[in-house]
Amino acid sequence: MTESFRRSGEYENPQGPQGDAYQGAYPQQQHASAPAPVNPEWPPPPAHQPAQPAQPVTAEFPAQPDGGEHSVHAKNKRARGPMALLAAVAIVAAAVGGATAYGFQELTGKNAVVSSSTTTNVVPSSKKGDVAAIAAAVSPTVVEITATLSSGTSTGSGVIITSDGEIVTNNHVISGAQSIKVTTSTGKSYTAKVVGTDSAKDLALIKLQGASGLKVATLGNSDGVQVGDTVVAIGSPEGLSGTVTSGIVSALDRDVTVSTDEGQDQQSQGGGDGQWPFSFGGRQFNGDTGSSTTTYKAIQTDASLNPGNSGGALIDAGGNIIGINSAMYSASSNSSSSSSDAGSVGLGFAIPINTVKSDLAKLRAGSTS
Repeated sequence: MTESFRRSGEYENPQGPQGDAYQGAYPQQQHASAPAPVNPEWPPPPAHQPAQPAQPVTAEFPAQPDGGEHSVHAKNKRARGPMALLAAVAIVAAAVGGATAYGFQELTGKNAVVSSSTTTNVVPSSKKGDVAAIAAAVSPTVVEITATLSSGTSTGSGVIITSDGEIVTNNHVISGAQSIKVTTSTGKSYTAKVVGTDSAKDLALIKLQGASGLKVATLGNSDGVQVGDTVVAIGSPEGLSGTVTSGIVSALDRDVTVSTDEGQDQQSQGGGDGQWPFSFGGRQFNGDTGSSTTTYKAIQTDASLNPGNSGGALIDAGGNIIGINSAMYSASSNSSSSSSDAGSVGLGFAIPINTVKSDLAKLRAGSTS
């Protein structure tokens, strides 16, 4: 983001040394004890003042006791200091108030996580809530993740949080992976390494090898989310990268229980269906979670989520990431269900983005809990 500022040039005192706006254009009048009345018939001043011999402005001012310069030129020098300060303040205000946090990151050239404690508009204000505009702005920040396991592969999604390739995803997407391949929205592929994991929150941080200049997602504020808010989900269900769905926030603070056992992960995903067992409301979904589990507070949404959406983005109407999609119910996981029952049934869950932000320092430190 670049802004141009034109520095104002030298200016002259329009009042003249004695405060008369037209001094120099007319002969100076000698006033009597009582001021002469203003003659309404006087003609207006000429369009251009007659040329005057160049004289030092300082000749109009008496010498100062401290020897300080009292010229208009000196005043201009002093005036430019505050003006420059105001210009600097304007630049900061534009970066913080008028642009997104991503713009500020590009201005500073840092690879810091782009986050906001308040809601920003990644999409133009006039396009707020427009699914097409949200998809165009955010899709480049969501990737497809393919993890090669000892018994098969696991497909999921991830969200880019730094321009050099830090990506947040679910722990269950990469748990037990022997190798990780990441594909961006442009089709470019990278290998990735696990930086840190937190199975208690079902979160993981991976890093692309040799990446730079990637578009970064803006992490919003999940504390401001309300039931009924419009949301958009982006991910790679069934390997269909960049799939966009939309819905609303159905509920908040749902207690979702998932497995933390790596063996359970490989067993459930080794067949290639990419589904992840979880428990909610005393019921099991997508299979048995096993004996090693963890429970977290989740955002519930009716946006269509399917296997492969795990680790992808849940986005608010302004284009901010408010959650990482983590669990979804698919009726096809039940042996008694028919093929007509397969697919999303509007029961999906996402880890609030504020939970993710609070966990980033631990993940970056290389935690493997």
